[in-house]
Parts: sequence; C-alpha cells; structure tokens
Amino acid sequence: MRVNPIHPKTMNTEVRYVHDEVVKLITTSQGPVSMLNNEGALTGPFPPMLGFPQFGIPALSFVRSLDNHATLPKKVREVAILTVGAAFGARFELYAHEIMAKHLGFSPQAVASLASGIRPSELNQEESITYEIASILAKGRIVPDSAYNLAKEILGENAVAEIIFLVGAYTLLATVLNGFDVLF
Repeated sequence: MRVNPIHPKTMNTEVRYVHDEVVKLITTSQGPVSMLNNEGALTGPFPPMLGFPQFGIPALSFVRSLDNHATLPKKVREVAILTVGAAFGARFELYAHEIMAKHLGFSPQAVASLASGIRPSELNQEESITYEIASILAKGRIVPDSAYNLAKEILGENAVAEIIFLVGAYTLLATVLNGFDVLF
C-alpha cells in the first residue's frame, strides 16, 4: 500500500467532512464489509482519495451519485462490479464485493466465477446481460448494437445507462486501487 489510512483527527475540515460522509454511506450500504481500521480511519480506496482530495473528492462524488440514484437491483450491480474487479485484478474491489455478493445471495460458485472473470451459469437474464455489457466495457471494447439493444429490451434504456456509468466508476476505483497498490 502506497498511501496509509489517514486518522480522522489529522484531517482538515473539508477532508474530515468527506471522511464522515463516506463512513455514513458505507455503514448503511456496504453491509458486512469492513472499511474502517481499529483507529477509525477508512481503508480501501479511501486513503488515496482523501490523501489527494483535489482528485479523490470529485471521484467520490461521482461514485456516490451512482449510489444515490441507483435503480438496478443490488445483485445486478454486484455482477457489474465484480466483472470490473476481475478484469482489472483489483484486489480490494474483489475482496469487498465478493463479500457483498455472498451477502446478497450469490452462491460461492457464482462468486468465485465472477471474481475469476467467468460468467456463472446461475445468472438470471438481467444479471447475464449485465455481465455481457460489463465484460465488454472492462476489455475496453465498444458494446455491439446487438448487445446494447438486447440490454435495453431486458432492462430498459435508463438501466443500461446506469450499468455503463457504474462500470466507468468501478473502473476508476480499480485504477486507483491498483495504482496505489491497495490490498485490504
């Protein structure tokens, strides 16, 4: 890890406010995933984001807006997130979202497949098309019209847009995690 967790007492007012907002958000939305160390400092992608607030705070705002306006089922979101995490080998992203996927009811086999970059056979139609779209985007490819149109038919146009922005956000997070060598 190239940036250590930052103790909240050492933060300036702006960064401390963001820290406290993130703590509120993750304690309500991340369920069983622990992202605070014993001293109350955030772990995962948050130390680099708070350590470089000129970049990290706008990035956090983007990710938060996706949470605030989420309409996709949580399991569908986890398929997209784990697909990105697997494509980038982002260890913390995989760690946190493997726990979330199990918490949401995915089987251990499905979680292992997603974390390995393999489409699980047990995915429903919504989850399968989400895997397809996320997998294509995580490879840096253009989504073919046939896949895009099928996704629109299954999920609706707004949901497809949400998937695309979600993949973009978690690609950003994976890049931050990998660039700063964040493990857990």
